Parts: sequence; C-alpha cells; structure tokens
Amino acid sequence: MTINEQHYLSIGGVEQWIQIRGESAGNPVLLVLHGGPGSPYAVFTPLIRSWEQHFTVVQWDRRGCGKTRARGTKQTAPFERHLEDAIEVTEFLRSHLDKDKIVLMAGSMGTIIGLPLAQRRPDLYSALVTTDLYADMHRNEALGYARCLERVTAAGNTKAVRDLEKIGGDPASWDLKAWQLKMKWTMATDPVTPNAVTKLLFPLALKGGVYSKREAWHLLAGFLATQKAMFREYMSFNAYDLPPRFEVPVFVFQGAGDVLTLTDLAQEYFEHLDAPHKELALIDDASHFAAFTQPDRFRDELVNRVLPVVQPCTDNTI
Repeated sequence: MTINEQHYLSIGGVEQWIQIRGESAGNPVLLVLHGGPGSPYAVFTPLIRSWEQHFTVVQWDRRGCGKTRARGTKQTAPFERHLEDAIEVTEFLRSHLDKDKIVLMAGSMGTIIGLPLAQRRPDLYSALVTTDLYADMHRNEALGYARCLERVTAAGNTKAVRDLEKIGGDPASWDLKAWQLKMKWTMATDPVTPNAVTKLLFPLALKGGVYSKREAWHLLAGFLATQKAMFREYMSFNAYDLPPRFEVPVFVFQGAGDVLTLTDLAQEYFEHLDAPHKELALIDDASHFAAFTQPDRFRDELVNRVLPVVQPCTDNTI
C-alpha cells in the first residue's frame, strides 16, 4: 500500500508539518532530521523517490522552518526543545504507522539533535544514520577555515583571501557574519559540488513542487533566521561531550570529499563511538549533501547496510 500524506501535527504546542511517503506500509520508517539548522530536507523529495521503495520516508519542518514557519511559528527554540519535539514526532509515527521502532537519519546540524536523541531514547530507534556529520564544531570550523584559505590562495582569489584573513582563523572570535563569510567561501570553493545551497537547495525550494511560492519564501527566511537565533549554541557543539556509547546501531555515511563537515573528522568520531553495531561508508564524488547529490549511491548504502540490520528478513535487492 502506497503512503503519500502531508499534514500538520501539534508538537510541543506548535503546529508542525510532516510529510510521509513510501511504497509499502511494511517497510521500515526513516525519520529525517534536517540541517541548517533551518534548512528543511523535504525540498529534496524529488531526488530521493527511489528510497521510498525500501523505506517510508518522513520529512519534518521543525520550529521556525519551511512550512511550519509558514503556518505562523516563526520563532525557533534551543536544540533541547527540538530534541523533545523529535521524541513527540517519533511517538506519533510509531502509533500512526504501527511500528515499534523507526530509523533515525540526521544530516548536518540535524546531527546535533540526532546524536543525543539516539542516546536518550534508544527504545524508540532501530538505528541511527548520520550524514554530513558535525563532531567537534570548533575544530571543524578552524580546520575547514585553514583548508579553505589554502584553496583560495592557491587559486589566486585575492578577494577571498582578504575576506578570510580579516575574520581570522579562530572560530571562538567569530560573530554570525564572520561564520557566514567562512561558509560562503568554503561552499564556493568546494571542489566537488560548489555552491550546493544556491545551486541545488534553493532552486528545488522554488521549483521542486513541494513548497508553494509563499512557503518557499518562509523556507528562505527561516534558513537565515534560525542561523542567527541558534548561532552561539551550534558553534559550541561538541559530540565528544556526549558519552561514546550508543545502544543502537550507528551508521555514518559521509561524502568522501566533504569540505564543510570534514570527512576526516567524521571518520575520527566514528572510531571514537561505541555501539552494538557500527558501519562507515564514504560516498564517492560527494561533498556536503552527499545524500542528495548522490541519492542513488546513498540509497544503496541504506539498503545494503541499514536494512539488513533493522529488518533482516527483507529482500534488499535494488
């Protein structure tokens, strides 16, 4: 039975939007925690249709984001509140879709919610999948800055060199504008997928068919507003402050050439964490947004690695 629904739920006293899509009610449920922190991943729905053959995929626009913002909730909240909201969404999905546990997939700044969530409520989740993983934000930004400066210097981009040298290489000294400047040049000089936000995410928001023009405006506005509201909190995130032990299987699927959430730091954190089952996969020809720039390769990793763990009897033939 095909599942294709979208609606609002009262989560934490706020009307929040979810989308549920899949080709069989018997498939595992995959709840996606988007990044940004205000960058809804429902925009990528047209790119990941093939996932729906194997999973019931749930997209959720959190507080201050996308369709939830368009509904009237423009203010965001600390990550702890988003974590509590995620538990409510999960409980709804378990009841609504008749599942004991679901697969949690956290991307980019969604990992700031996903990692502690999987540790706090392992009873709710059959596995945690991370992509575009943030481990140690300070170290990630400092090293990413240094590598970006190397790239623009080698390219002779004097404007970028001036911009980066002006803010300096210590993320602790940055304000929001300084961080956004570092992000601008990092994404512009990404050797694999340059300017992925402006070339991939924003066009899909405007023309991908999931969001109306009004909702797309709220998506873009929320993207900027949540960065501002949550800047100090996400800049202080360090996954190493969490216990290394997870009670659920953990999968780290990372773009092999990610220059934004650095691949080598994600690999280091993978070695650090302890779980009953863990697997690492690097997606070739991918940087940030590996799940959406290489959706079929990412699907293959989900099917070949995650499905046998969360639903062992499933025929995983692609």
